[in-house]
Amino acid sequence: MNPILVYIICFPFTAIVGMLVSWIDRKVTARLQWRVGPPLFQPLYDFVKLLGKETIIPKGSSKITFLLAPLFGLVAATFVSMLVWTAILWPEKSFGGDLIVVLYFLMIPSLAVIIGGFASRNPIASLGASREMKLMLADELPFLLAVFVAVIKAGGAIRLGQLIAYQQTHGWVFLSASGICAIIVAIITMQAKLTLVPFDIPEAETELMSGVFVEYSGPPLAIFKLTRMMMLFTLPMVVVVVFLGGMHFQGISILWSILKYVVLLVLIILIRNTNPRLRIDQAVRFLWGPVTILGVAAVVLAFLEW
Repeated sequence: MNPILVYIICFPFTAIVGMLVSWIDRKVTARLQWRVGPPLFQPLYDFVKLLGKETIIPKGSSKITFLLAPLFGLVAATFVSMLVWTAILWPEKSFGGDLIVVLYFLMIPSLAVIIGGFASRNPIASLGASREMKLMLADELPFLLAVFVAVIKAGGAIRLGQLIAYQQTHGWVFLSASGICAIIVAIITMQAKLTLVPFDIPEAETELMSGVFVEYSGPPLAIFKLTRMMMLFTLPMVVVVVFLGGMHFQGISILWSILKYVVLLVLIILIRNTNPRLRIDQAVRFLWGPVTILGVAAVVLAFLEW
């Protein structure tokens, strides 16, 4: 299939599923707090409403950078989703090193938030962008260590298709001591990459009035919100591919494949609703301390098991 066509199809698919997953997150969170929660189409309503609002560009900001930053994040999230689904549906068509490309592109949504926050020239947004940058630096190393465990187990494979094929014949990466350690690290750092509680430090509504997004309005804010919803779907799918053998769509395997993602989503929601927000220094110490140590231990165990 033409890669451009796959990208065109992947964008609406990822956007729709991302909105659905965002609704599930908000609905479950509301029920845990004894609230009714939003209707099914509320994420779509919010997105369309923002598209119809006026875009206000703050005085003194870098206008082009301010307006383009949300698009960078959206394109990166869509491209990661395209690579992941290409590997799931056509493992033989994944190209050499696509895992590395995915890891690079997973950083771009955070970089887009950082660039947009600094470009607005707002001190509150700049503080939020600074926190986002520190959080990204803190979570990137342990996340890479976790992914490296899967690469070691698969004999040095850096293609998503190869990782899926390896797990089909040898079992999931998760089903080993190193794999258990690695997926714990991946789940924690995934929460940080999504900037969800306890790592919602860059936004911190009660402290920074939406932080990096304080100057955004209209379509640019809608694009940022859409990117976050898409990442809530895409990032756990990366974890499913790397550690849980991907997804398969034959017979009962369809339900089992969906269950893998649902379990990760439930964990994300539970962590979000049972933990207080950390300070940025606490988050950095935690991610560079116990989480990174656990990641290093997982790598050592992977070498010993291999």
